[in-house]
Amino acid sequence: MRVLMVGSGGVGDAAARIAAERGFFERWVVADYDLARAERTVADVTDRHPGESRFVAARVDASSADAVTALAREHGATHVFNAVDPKFVMPIFEGAMAAGADYLDMAMSLSQRHPERPFSETGVKLGDEQFAAAGDWEAQGRLALVGIGVEPGLSDVFARYAADHLFSEIDELGVRDGANLVVRDDDGNEVFAPSFSMWTTIEECLNPPVVWEQGRGWFTTEPFSEPEVFDFPEGIGPVECVNVEHEEVLLMPRWVEAKRVTFKYGLGDEFIGILKVLSALGLDRTEPVTVKGVQVSPRDVVAAVLPDPATIGPRLTGKTCAGLFVTGTGTDGQPRRTYLHHVVDNTWSMERYGAQCVVWQTAVNPVVALELLATGVWSGSGVLGPEAFDAEPFLTLLAAPQPAGYGSPWGQDER
Repeated sequence: MRVLMVGSGGVGDAAARIAAERGFFERWVVADYDLARAERTVADVTDRHPGESRFVAARVDASSADAVTALAREHGATHVFNAVDPKFVMPIFEGAMAAGADYLDMAMSLSQRHPERPFSETGVKLGDEQFAAAGDWEAQGRLALVGIGVEPGLSDVFARYAADHLFSEIDELGVRDGANLVVRDDDGNEVFAPSFSMWTTIEECLNPPVVWEQGRGWFTTEPFSEPEVFDFPEGIGPVECVNVEHEEVLLMPRWVEAKRVTFKYGLGDEFIGILKVLSALGLDRTEPVTVKGVQVSPRDVVAAVLPDPATIGPRLTGKTCAGLFVTGTGTDGQPRRTYLHHVVDNTWSMERYGAQCVVWQTAVNPVVALELLATGVWSGSGVLGPEAFDAEPFLTLLAAPQPAGYGSPWGQDER
């Protein structure tokens, strides 16, 4: 396997550090618009693993499908791994197809609101552009594995596992994501600093959330709707969660039978308040505006002035939890309520990989998927979500102690 990873820093750095411990690939190309940044990622891996020679750096313009195709062909890439913001999904997706490579991403093509009824009906949904090309990928015998980060990704694997092993009938697949993370400045004061891409956070939190129901299909609601307090495991505790637009709701119903699918994120009052202010001021907009003769995107400015999520690890404490709350009828015919979850402590991820916990938790899952594809345990063609594959090998490999596995156990709580 020869992997072309588009994007360094953050998730890209963490993925490279994780992959360096594994033997399933022969070449890993780290590509970035800023060649120096890609070179730093490769140097970091080499410093951590003396003698490691499988990683190389390259420059690429992720907004150009032709550039992605050319680089993939130059290095004989068998798999193109998209590790950049979702606004670059389509050129990387199309570039991989043109190069004859398989493709993986952690977020799907962007949505567009319904022009007249944005808070009741869907317009262009997350992933619609990619699924429109499914026939072309299948005809070529190539695989585009979409949404294989943590959320989407691991939560979708949990959905497949629940359907195959735990439930005979599912009432709701409810993704619930929460944390007790705190960022502090040099004086020990709490500061506002998102633990993931602010550009992506604005996109998913201020767009109309999507819900899926049997007999109704996909529909939208107002942002931050249906608040509920969810009790997260391993000391995180109760966190208020609200509806947020997310890929799982667009993926799970395609392969897993359920009466309802939702995604709720534990944002907190402060974060919701900040997002509402950004929206009211128009600072969530992606369309460029002219400032003193210069064209700038307001959202790009907001993302640029906040700390890079990849750099806050040393100032971060606490745990993050990604999981799926499944309700319905168990295989024994009795009512069942189960929370499948994966918790990462920032202290552990920083000490072990030098990556803050949200970034590490996102990065580990595509690496696990690449290993399953390399070994032939997973295979397929077309545009597929994680739900289309057997969940058990993934969960086993993720949890198994190193060096056999990735040493990151997942949990299951009955409620």
